[in-house]
Amino acid sequence: IDAATFAKLVAGDAAPVIRTYKLVAADVDGPWAAPVEPGDYAAMAKRETMGWNSALESLAERAHMDERLVRTLNPGIGFDTAGQTIAVTDTARAALGAVAAIAIDKARGELRAMDAAGAVLGVYPVTVGSRERPAPVGKWAVRTVAPAPSYTFDPARLTFKAKRGKAEKLTIQPGPNNPVGSTWIDLTRDTYGIHGTPHPEAVGKVESHGCVRMTNWDAAELAKAVKAGTSVVFSGVAGGRKA
Repeated sequence: IDAATFAKLVAGDAAPVIRTYKLVAADVDGPWAAPVEPGDYAAMAKRETMGWNSALESLAERAHMDERLVRTLNPGIGFDTAGQTIAVTDTARAALGAVAAIAIDKARGELRAMDAAGAVLGVYPVTVGSRERPAPVGKWAVRTVAPAPSYTFDPARLTFKAKRGKAEKLTIQPGPNNPVGSTWIDLTRDTYGIHGTPHPEAVGKVESHGCVRMTNWDAAELAKAVKAGTSVVFSGVAGGRKA
């Protein structure tokens, strides 16, 4: 990034990007669960909830950061003791206005949220399908929103397989580490949706199974601003590399 680009980025907001935060007991006490390998739906289905794996994971997501970045900004911090002061990004921002239309560009890995007049309210990085399982091209709409979705793995309806276990229908409970993250925006195209992910660091960098994958925090923000009937248009050809 050159000086001219940086100047334009900060021209509209001179507030600091980083703030301090003091850990409290609720941040470090858990409960935490051991990670489950992606695609191991049988193991996920045995859990009562798909909650956080660690205090660091929880803190990173709430701060809209990669876990490695949180560690880098806070050398020597263990994230397991209340009273420690850490540095995190300042995520405070105004709520998104009412979204009347969503444009998803598969080639750019980008989702644009627009108001009724066509003005852009938000632009988000997304993962949209893959070469083997491309997302559709065309116009659909939001059917409904689930802010804490369970996930149904049904091999009879899906085009991908579980890594372990039998080829059987499984239900995975809600939580930030659910395969579709903490938010599901259901579309009028059957089996397709816009959703979160337990792996925000991979958004825009690896392929998906066909749906539109966002970070949990972006999906939650968008979900609050859409309603049934909000237009959703897919265009372009997906790129990326396989997960």
